[in-house]
Amino acid sequence: MALFSLLVAIMVERLKLLPKSWQLESFLAIYSRNLFGQKQLKSEAMMALALILPAMAVYILSWSVTGLFWGGLSLLLWVGVAILCFSHQKQRIIFKRYMQAACRGDSQACYHFAEELDCKREIEAVSESDLGAKVGQSVTWINYRFYGAVALYLIFFGPAGAVLYCTTRYFVDESRQKELELPLVDKVIMVLDWLPSRIFAFGYVLSGQFSQAFTSWRKLGFSLNESARDIVTQVALAAEQRPEASSTPVCVQSTLALLQLSKRNFILLLTTLSLLTIFGVVA
Repeated sequence: MALFSLLVAIMVERLKLLPKSWQLESFLAIYSRNLFGQKQLKSEAMMALALILPAMAVYILSWSVTGLFWGGLSLLLWVGVAILCFSHQKQRIIFKRYMQAACRGDSQACYHFAEELDCKREIEAVSESDLGAKVGQSVTWINYRFYGAVALYLIFFGPAGAVLYCTTRYFVDESRQKELELPLVDKVIMVLDWLPSRIFAFGYVLSGQFSQAFTSWRKLGFSLNESARDIVTQVALAAEQRPEASSTPVCVQSTLALLQLSKRNFILLLTTLSLLTIFGVVA
């Protein structure tokens, strides 16, 4: 079910069949606003409840429909959750606007969209030519957060695992974008990202230049304190040879190179899942 659900979710996401009002972030915004609110979420107990409640609901629903209609309802639940968790039009729109600004040479707009792309993270580019590489790193991190990690949690923990990760990621982004001091979310996302980030980063080792990427992964992957973002982005940089700088105001070649690497990594993940499904390791 995991492989079929991922394939359907990817197709729906690529074709942009899900409207904005049906994005998972839209549902989580309504859920957070109506059931909790900002004041309640400042309590650790309420924050913990807000994080686990959607996953618990999905788990109970998954358990209750197991075996009904020859497993058809379970398959529909897997596909529905996968579609919701993989649909991210906002990030695609921002990246498209960044590329359009780069093509017309609008450096200020590029810096603006680059920060919006990575949840208002400051882009520490020393020059306009370096901006493309920094955005490429953001692209690899976004590819992990919105595709790689979600896929891994769906494969190993089912729909409830994917929903737990997406819910935590939503509250982390809310706390950064709106400058809210939400308890627990940073610690929980750090725990949730620890192993998947290292697994996904190893995919970059196999998808790019093996020797350089493996050296970087071995140095960072066994560190307990290294952040998930640093592991993913640094290994991706080591795995992909940066192209020569062009004469354009904002170089997009590095961005596109890392984007292609991320696509190859995700294809590797799907291929591995296919083999695991064939041999009966994953259902």
